Amino acid sequence: MSGEQKHQYHLVEPSPWPALGSAAGFTLFLGLTLFMHEYPYSIYVLMAGLFMVLATMFFWWRDVVREAEYQGHHTPIVQIGMRYGMIFFICSEVMFFVAFFWAFFDSSLYPDTGVWPPADIVALDPFDLPLINTLILLLSGCTVTWSHHALQHNNRKDFIRGLVLTIILGAIFTAVQAYEYQHATFGFTDGIYASTFYMATGFHGFHVLVGTIFLTVCLFRGLKGHFSPEHHFGFEAAAWYWHFVDVVWLFLFICIYWWGG
Repeated sequence: MSGEQKHQYHLVEPSPWPALGSAAGFTLFLGLTLFMHEYPYSIYVLMAGLFMVLATMFFWWRDVVREAEYQGHHTPIVQIGMRYGMIFFICSEVMFFVAFFWAFFDSSLYPDTGVWPPADIVALDPFDLPLINTLILLLSGCTVTWSHHALQHNNRKDFIRGLVLTIILGAIFTAVQAYEYQHATFGFTDGIYASTFYMATGFHGFHVLVGTIFLTVCLFRGLKGHFSPEHHFGFEAAAWYWHFVDVVWLFLFICIYWWGG
């Protein structure tokens, strides 16, 4: 047949999601900007943009799962490209956090008042809740590695067990960080220390939440029989992302909580 595909690459079919995703992102950030400037009815624009982004993510990733699991488009050579894509994405995330560390060290190494933390700031004890969260994330890194190793050896029972434990540990980390924020003696607007602290740790907390959702989706897929020892990049990408979150937290704990406090 003249139209028969004679290569292993995946030529993506026309999709509405890139255009709709761009419109959704624009609506979300427009609503966020209007909301921060206290425009009337801006909350409705913000919520509409958030709903559009979440809907686009759901339907787009649904199509990707279908391409991988049922249509057989994710051939070994396609998976190589996806691995490079995930690696570059994680590199971009690294640079995202480098900006926060840069701001923190620029302020802490050359403080305007000559003292760091500022005299009116009571820093959090790094060996209290931050240390507990460090142990939680390190343990979650072990459980996700256990899950990955089990999947590679087609041990689906331990694959699910390790994944469930990782998700639980991620949820506990988020709860402990929320408790920590509630009992902090300084707010986001209380100077440069507070701003850099909450920006760095808050965005990391957001990444933990995203990673937990990522792994939860993998759990549901695993329960439906998705993934095999030879074909499981969706879960592998989630594991890579989770290890990235772990490493960033170690730098946050050492630099911001311990040294910076």
